[in-house]
Amino acid sequence: MTTTLVTGANKGLGLETTRRLIAAGHTVYAGMRDLASGEAARNLGAIAVQLDVTDQASVDKAIGSLPELDVLINNAAVVGPSWGLDDLDVDAMRVAFETNVYGVVRVTQAALPLLQQSSAPVIVNVASGLGFPRALLDPEDDSFNGYMIPYASSKAAVLALTVQYAKNLPGMRINASDPGYTATDLNSHKGHQTVTEGTDATVALALVGPDGPTGEYHNRQGRITY
Repeated sequence: MTTTLVTGANKGLGLETTRRLIAAGHTVYAGMRDLASGEAARNLGAIAVQLDVTDQASVDKAIGSLPELDVLINNAAVVGPSWGLDDLDVDAMRVAFETNVYGVVRVTQAALPLLQQSSAPVIVNVASGLGFPRALLDPEDDSFNGYMIPYASSKAAVLALTVQYAKNLPGMRINASDPGYTATDLNSHKGHQTVTEGTDATVALALVGPDGPTGEYHNRQGRITY
């Protein structure tokens, strides 16, 4: 049995990822800040675990409660308080980076000892086309019209983190997924993709074997070259 931890798993992409991996036979620990919001995950058969990626004590307690770990999906993310230049400041950047970047590092570092005991360890970092400069510059891409500087720059950092972790840990499969413009709370459900479509890449990367790709960035159509 494959044991998986999904952060931010109480709703949206995290909840759908949880559902699909349980259907694939995984035992899924659904991480969430507030266990009171975990009914949907529990109804799917997930094990809800209190996990605030911005709080080291919470992360350590959550990881310490796991009997083993094969797959880590760093899904938790926030847009942050800034949507444009008028309200942009360092504090707005800090809010986005605290969850989207530092949270990835916090959880991954805590989970590494367990992952290193797995025969087929996998990490999937949920990134975004908004963190991909080529997409931001392409008028035909959905990301072109996204102007949120904190969120976009934090997701660019996630892509760099993914590559660097993959290089440092060649025995693991470590990749980043791009959900695309998916209808979630993050965009007030304006996205044109369903959460199932938005989790295609994440789920596919979560299911790779020891000979699968690593250090790559995938959307639902497959690999994207950097």
